[in-house]
Amino acid sequence: MSDLVATWDIALSDGVHKVEFEHGTTSGKRIIRVDGKEIYRQDWMFKLVGKEYFQVSKAKCCISIDAVSGFAYEYTLDVNGKPLKKFQENQSKIMKCWVLYLGGNDVRVVLEKDTLDVWVNGRIVETAGEFADDGTETHFEIGSHSAYIKAITTGKRRDGIVHQLFVDEVEIPLATD
Repeated sequence: MSDLVATWDIALSDGVHKVEFEHGTTSGKRIIRVDGKEIYRQDWMFKLVGKEYFQVSKAKCCISIDAVSGFAYEYTLDVNGKPLKKFQENQSKIMKCWVLYLGGNDVRVVLEKDTLDVWVNGRIVETAGEFADDGTETHFEIGSHSAYIKAITTGKRRDGIVHQLFVDEVEIPLATD
């Protein structure tokens, strides 16, 4: 019988990772799985509350187990020292993500705005930047397909820079989540 009590999805540059947490509320058992692979197991613990620290890709994570009343527990996930929701809000500010269907496969392209690294399906790809009339273009390949990310200033300080992905000269919309 599974004691699965919480699951979370963490969107990082190298992909979306699923974290699963099992907690035996009588035995204290704790199991953490990342992307279906067990990374931590403790079968018997006297202390039913506490924290478990682990890493997902380059992100440092912590699951907090807190008693809320009687034998009810609350489980929260912090990523890089921030609650998951706050971490996701920050990620949306520093990352742009596109998902497209190409050559029979789903392809995930991520631009890290702070480093200007481009990731395709979890791997950093080589890029070549060039200036265009209305901004910059960062060129790269997705298999045999040519792609580039165009960065255009809006001219409005509040809106900043708009990033657009083009694959084989077709604009790809930003991923919604």
